[in-house]
Amino acid sequence: MLYFKSIIEAENVFKALSTPMRLKIMEMIYEDNNLSMNDLAEALGLTNGAISMHVSKLEEAGLVKIRTTSGKRGTMKIIRPRYNRLMIDLAPQKEARHCYTDDIRVGYYTNCSVTPTCGLATAKEIIGSLDDTRVFSFPERFNAGILWFNSGYIEYNLPNHLQPGQTLTELQISFEISSECPDYNEDYPSDIHFSINGTPLGMWISPGDYGARKGYLCPQWWPDLLNQYGLLKTLIINSEGCFIDGTNKISNVTIQDLNINYNSYITFRFEVPKDTANVGGCTLFGDDFGDYNQSIKIKAYYEEENEIV
Repeated sequence: MLYFKSIIEAENVFKALSTPMRLKIMEMIYEDNNLSMNDLAEALGLTNGAISMHVSKLEEAGLVKIRTTSGKRGTMKIIRPRYNRLMIDLAPQKEARHCYTDDIRVGYYTNCSVTPTCGLATAKEIIGSLDDTRVFSFPERFNAGILWFNSGYIEYNLPNHLQPGQTLTELQISFEISSECPDYNEDYPSDIHFSINGTPLGMWISPGDYGARKGYLCPQWWPDLLNQYGLLKTLIINSEGCFIDGTNKISNVTIQDLNINYNSYITFRFEVPKDTANVGGCTLFGDDFGDYNQSIKIKAYYEEENEIV
């Protein structure tokens, strides 16, 4: 699914779909995702130059991807759609509170210790070999759009934009996540623990490792038996405690207990301990895999010194 938070964010998509010819191209490639530039030109009665112009507009908007492959007369370019769904929030989201936001790709972890089954992949290929823990130190990891492990942990340094006189009041961390099972198993619970700067925040039980259908964003080459999509979850830490999705309280640890100020480092950990009741692994999906085109999203709400009562 391709998701935009506002009309302005989706401006390039609106422009790309503003002509009947591009709408027809999109309709055709959803019906047959093996059509080439030549196929489209012939079917629509257009020159190759005209088709290239239309397809380039769709590619710039992120709606299609082009794969070059060998054909009977040299190479040919296959046009395929990137997403099955498009969602746009038409009403602007107004944020009454002060807030800093960041996106962190899943491969930008700063520390890890994992056990197989495990692995990482970019939108183009699996990094190294499956179930080889060494690949978690490869530089290609920074391009990863998915990672998974059976037990252990992954740590991320969250950006701290606080300035002197600002007090952190709430931290929201959003991510697409599931269990990790060899092949897949949609009934495969896993106890996934969270912590910040070594302070345990609580645990969420992932119901399973989802793979009965293809993830909306997963590349065409991605094997059907590997993790396909997860659940979109938001961990919230505020003055009342720690919550999943705002309603499921997982601990009484408050934002004040974390003692974060403008000088603090913020180290956030996903962990599946070997001694937890459900050692079902962890999969993190980035913007190239799963169902949601997002990485790990951070929102840090704060108050100014003169606003604190």
